[in-house]
Amino acid sequence: MGKYFGTSGIREVVNEKLTPDLALKVGKALGTFLGDGRVVVGMDTRTSGEMLKNALISGLLSTGIDVIDIGLSPTPLTGFAIKLYEADAGVTITASHNPPEYNGIKVWQPNGMAYTSEMENELERILEKEKFQQASWDRIGELTRADPKKEYIKKALEMIELSKSYKVVVDCGNGAGSIVSPYLQRELGNKVVSLNSHPSGFFVRELEPNAKSLSALSKTVKSLGADVGIAHDGDADRIGVVDDQGNFVEYEVMLSLISGYMLRKFGKGKIVTTVDAGFALDDYVRPLGGEVVRVKVGDVAVAEGIAREKAVFGGEPSGTWIIPQWNLTPDGIFAGALVLEMIDKLGPLSELAKEVPRYVTLRAKIPCPNEKKAKAMELIAREALESFDYKRLIDIDGVRIENDDWWILFRPSGTEPIMRITLEAHTEERAKELMEKARKLVERAIREA
Repeated sequence: MGKYFGTSGIREVVNEKLTPDLALKVGKALGTFLGDGRVVVGMDTRTSGEMLKNALISGLLSTGIDVIDIGLSPTPLTGFAIKLYEADAGVTITASHNPPEYNGIKVWQPNGMAYTSEMENELERILEKEKFQQASWDRIGELTRADPKKEYIKKALEMIELSKSYKVVVDCGNGAGSIVSPYLQRELGNKVVSLNSHPSGFFVRELEPNAKSLSALSKTVKSLGADVGIAHDGDADRIGVVDDQGNFVEYEVMLSLISGYMLRKFGKGKIVTTVDAGFALDDYVRPLGGEVVRVKVGDVAVAEGIAREKAVFGGEPSGTWIIPQWNLTPDGIFAGALVLEMIDKLGPLSELAKEVPRYVTLRAKIPCPNEKKAKAMELIAREALESFDYKRLIDIDGVRIENDDWWILFRPSGTEPIMRITLEAHTEERAKELMEKARKLVERAIREA
């Protein structure tokens, strides 16, 4: 993690660390890095989006880079537009699922994959030196505006096919998905009820589409007798799903189900996920010819893993899915259409979910100042390896220790000043026992760091 870029681009509180001046410089740095070409720029619904977007565009134009401004745009639409307009890069002004006082800058490659840490490090180097490329007055970049929504929906309809109409409730969390997701579901032939789909920038629920934040969606699905509920975060790169009984389908369960469906749809192959994913995925996809490969947390690591392993599908247990047959940008909107196709082909979600093994997963967030993370992780790694009776170690991202019936992951957040503990066990009693021990270990390490 660099001075500016974390695991998901730049993400900070607006007008504290993330200012128009920084956005301007990031635009200049990206333009300098590229040298020439064109960049697609979109933003989510946050009130600071226009301010930061315009500053970043000014920086790009000053280096001679042409810019296609697609305005209000969920991250999946930005990724799609990069390929549609044959751009050399894309930028989304978004803080994804963070609270409204945050915003961020995330940069995308021509293939729709997020910038790697190496590419972000080069941008940081240019930012620090402030030796930016400057275009002469007659070489300033050209600014054009475009709207790729119709093309996105048209292309999605070529890939998803339903045999009948379903009743779908879509909760966009007042985010950028509001301008695409309900419309795609309607064009698929479904009867759509929209919740929180006014893109105001003032969020009426927590943006992470989890069981707690989607209580209204669950009630609506149940009261209307809908077939499914689909939800997104602020930029719609994530998906949360409520089944036909009004129950939130846990991230791990949905990840397993959709991975299994992709194996059925495209044939046997590898499934890429992150180090914080549980054993249920392995156990569910193995009989379907799937092999699970784990990588670092973050969509860029998943996308790189997909490309490297020639995988059928990749996703994180946070509702972040990458469908390589579609794009290498995380896409909660296309994922919603894919969920409907799975229901259409395999049956009600509430019945499908029963097929996935259920283990006990616990998560904890421990406050930890960013400057203490490195030292704290050294202490955690040393003590964890001494304190737990484990069989396997994965240390590609944090420290994950495994036994046959449990695993624990200790990992510093790349976007917040916290240390994360994620664990899974076959019984609730064992899970709680492991969490108590792990929490004490982490708290002690942070104090001593």
